[in-house]
Amino acid sequence: MNLETFGKEVYQVAVDHGFWEDDGIPVSTKKAEKIALMHSELSEALEGIRKPHPDKYCPSFSNEDVEFADLLIRMLDYCERYKIRLVEAAIAKNEFNKQRPYKHGKTI
Repeated sequence: MNLETFGKEVYQVAVDHGFWEDDGIPVSTKKAEKIALMHSELSEALEGIRKPHPDKYCPSFSNEDVEFADLLIRMLDYCERYKIRLVEAAIAKNEFNKQRPYKHGKTI
């Protein structure tokens, strides 16, 4: 399965589980909430590095593994909902980065 197809699946799971119901919250606030949740996944991944252990829901993976998976799922869900061209933008940005100087020209 490619990333775009997975994003559609992730979004449908979120819709099916009630995470995109019309709750009257303004779009800008809803977007801010979703981005804050992405931040929390990064904090949980950091905690997984500091105190490594198997994930309690997916014990064949570390907590760090699963928190990064949660981040990806949240990103794909958000991007599918708001029609963010994540894969295309990431490819374009990577092509730009290939042309940048070593450490972006920083000497320190």
